[in-house]
Amino acid sequence: MESSRAVAPGLDELADLLTRLTRLLLNTSGEGAEGIEETVTTTARALGGDASLLLVPDAATLTVTAADGTARTVTVRGVPEVFRLDQVTALKPLLADVGSGRTDVTRAGIALARIEGSSPPYPWWAKLIGIVLFALGFAPLMQPTWYEIATTAVLATIAATLAVTADRVPRLAAVLPLLVSTVISVVTIEAFARTPTHGGPVLLMLPALFYFVPGDYLSAATAELAAGRMTTGAIRLVSSVFLLVQLYLGVLLGVYATGASTRALFDIAAEADLPRWALFLSWIVFTAGTVLAFAIPYRLFWPLLALVYVTVAVQSLVTKLIGETGGTFVAAVVLTSVATILARAPHRPPRLVLLLPGFFTLTVGSLGMRGLTTLAGGYVIEGFRDLLKLVTIVTAIAVGMVVGATLAGPGRGEGE
Repeated sequence: MESSRAVAPGLDELADLLTRLTRLLLNTSGEGAEGIEETVTTTARALGGDASLLLVPDAATLTVTAADGTARTVTVRGVPEVFRLDQVTALKPLLADVGSGRTDVTRAGIALARIEGSSPPYPWWAKLIGIVLFALGFAPLMQPTWYEIATTAVLATIAATLAVTADRVPRLAAVLPLLVSTVISVVTIEAFARTPTHGGPVLLMLPALFYFVPGDYLSAATAELAAGRMTTGAIRLVSSVFLLVQLYLGVLLGVYATGASTRALFDIAAEADLPRWALFLSWIVFTAGTVLAFAIPYRLFWPLLALVYVTVAVQSLVTKLIGETGGTFVAAVVLTSVATILARAPHRPPRLVLLLPGFFTLTVGSLGMRGLTTLAGGYVIEGFRDLLKLVTIVTAIAVGMVVGATLAGPGRGEGE
């Protein structure tokens, strides 16, 4: 809703630009909204105006003030996601040009419209392949077995097909997490979880569901709370938990549909049979899948892979020294510090893009799924152990991100 005050020349154009910028930043803020206010206000000042925001995860009240003191207030809404990181990447050099005075509001508006209207960099089938690779790279973390990888290849193809279909059928997107988890649960129980020697059914399902599990959202919400952003953190936390519960409910519906007992949701890992080289290469598959699934420009594959290996190496080494929680915390500090420092250069990718693949290696939403489904199966001790571990690890990641950003010094905004 806009105010009815008279506007000065140029205010309409400036307000339109900042409104669209805020909406784009909201739509790509699934990993946190911490940089939106700084980015918008910095851009407004660079263009000769001023701006202030009252922000929640899916909306912002934006007030734009022109040089002569006239103002306009706009309510901007968005859907926080991380699926178009090509737009985030393209936005950074534009904001750098605005900040340095190399472009004016008119040209900035044209460039922003081009970014908003751009098509995804990869065709639908590449996204489908990306989701499958994303799941295959994650599979050895659940169970380092060839059976887990083979099962994941089938289940992830089903999940990816549903995800790509939802892109073309918007009404399907609203129930996608529930639908995917139900279908994956049915197929897993009927076709793959025939014997305990292959591991528990939830361990077989999780890699295919990892694309939908909100572990990164949980960590981002906790990081916002740790940084004192109570409103955005609390709302994002509730949203993440609701998404996790949808996935959990879908798994239960799959159990009921097959006529199986919830006792079938045991959480036992199969004996490992993957060689070490396969575990090492899985991170290459994982990073390639992340690039395709989240529309990251392919030229960034190698730096992102390097950050993934750094994160995994730090976490593995420190875990051996002081335990899993300490290893996760230190890895989060290192990843966030390095990504923040690298993102300062105008020609380098934004911090969000640099963080995301390494952040996924630390994410813990799967622990929440394991805990809830194990509880539903009647395995109370194991279920509460997973949920307690979820709370501990997600806090370690969140605090590590805050510490890492603090050690690296002040940032320059999400889009920069």
